[in-house]
Amino acid sequence: MFRALRPVLARPSAAVRTCVLLVLLAATGIAILELVREQTGTPGFFVGLGLALLPVAPLMAAFRWLGRAAPAPWPQLLFCFGWGACTAALIAILANNFATEWIAAATADPSGADHLGSIAIAPVVEESAKAAALLLVFVFRRRHFTGPADGFVVAGFTATGFAFTENILYLGNAFVQDLADGTGVLDSVTAATFFVRIVLSPFAHPLFTVLTGLGVGAAAVSAGRSRRVGLPLLGLALAMGMHALWNGSSQFGDDGFYVMYVCVMVPMFGLLVWLAVRIRHRRLRAVAGELALYAAAGWLAPAEVPALASMPARSLARALARRSGGRAAGRAVARYEADAAALALLRNRARRGGALREADFAGRERELLHRLWQRRATAGPALARAAVMEELLPPWFDPLAPAAAAEVPQPRREERWGGRRQERREDRWQERRGPRRPEPSLRRSDPWTPATPAGPSSIRPCALPGGDGVR
Repeated sequence: MFRALRPVLARPSAAVRTCVLLVLLAATGIAILELVREQTGTPGFFVGLGLALLPVAPLMAAFRWLGRAAPAPWPQLLFCFGWGACTAALIAILANNFATEWIAAATADPSGADHLGSIAIAPVVEESAKAAALLLVFVFRRRHFTGPADGFVVAGFTATGFAFTENILYLGNAFVQDLADGTGVLDSVTAATFFVRIVLSPFAHPLFTVLTGLGVGAAAVSAGRSRRVGLPLLGLALAMGMHALWNGSSQFGDDGFYVMYVCVMVPMFGLLVWLAVRIRHRRLRAVAGELALYAAAGWLAPAEVPALASMPARSLARALARRSGGRAAGRAVARYEADAAALALLRNRARRGGALREADFAGRERELLHRLWQRRATAGPALARAAVMEELLPPWFDPLAPAAAAEVPQPRREERWGGRRQERREDRWQERRGPRRPEPSLRRSDPWTPATPAGPSSIRPCALPGGDGVR
């Protein structure tokens, strides 16, 4: 019996790991809530909770937008948020308090211990505790780490959860202080704390932890072992350095905070926003390029490729499916889009020589192709119609007619001047040719009906480009 149980004990199943993590999050969540309530009091806790909730939804929506090209599962993102809000926050509070008390006892200088703890101890402890969530996702959900964008999103959700709990503590303590002093609303510490932490710098903790996430995401697509180890450590070191610089801004005088905010934080925030948009665009280009190869092999219709590489077209396809087939059809299209993006990024990572074993690539590719094939009858027509309605196809292209695999159409760019759309070169060329054939857009008013899948009858892996054989 013990011999039979040995493999189970050696490697716990996914269900066991999930249960352990849920129990850990629940236990640390109860502990951190009770600890914060003891420090702020019940009235301060609820006031801080209500005010700290305000930036959570916008931050989560922003990070979710970045990852929509290949969306991560919501349970994974909620786990990261819970880890930051519960486990990482509890570790940080206990470790920071212990370190500050130890330094104060050793130096007999409580004020100096607080300053040293905020600059030298807190950044190391807090960023390490938040980075643990990224490490867990990277180890146990490796397939969802396909590049820096995934690290960006996971780090953002984790840091948003951590900032949420920290804001409850700061705002709750400020409210208790205002009650004791009897100050007015405009002159209160609560209003000042709210302005600094919620209005001016809600992105502070996400900005720090995103540096770690970028390092972990870059390591996921790196072939060399030194890079896979060094990039996450470099990102973590940068996150700790930025955090320490931010916490030490008060040491630069009365205006040190505002100088640091304007000269460092705002430019850094703008740089990361630019980087996030660039990463998103590069992801969509990779999706278009890799899915064109699958369309050439017959797994996708040519009209699906530009639709899957356009976020507005994806949203429209889901809406069309829900209108015709209900919520189930909309969910099927959403899963089809997510699987197609995951397949494209999987192939892109394998072609770039990432740390992906050959057997893992073949099995994962076969699994994704099978799931696409199951939902193609529902998702294919919706995506084709969305491509037509979003004007992603040339005027002469018929999305329902067979097309040469090599002639996969690419999205056209919209050019505007003074609020009017410029005339396209292909339109002028078509006018010189003569009357046009009926536009595919004339089918918009037709009822949408799922098509019967056509193509390979069995799931088989495709060949990677470059003459490296069938995988």
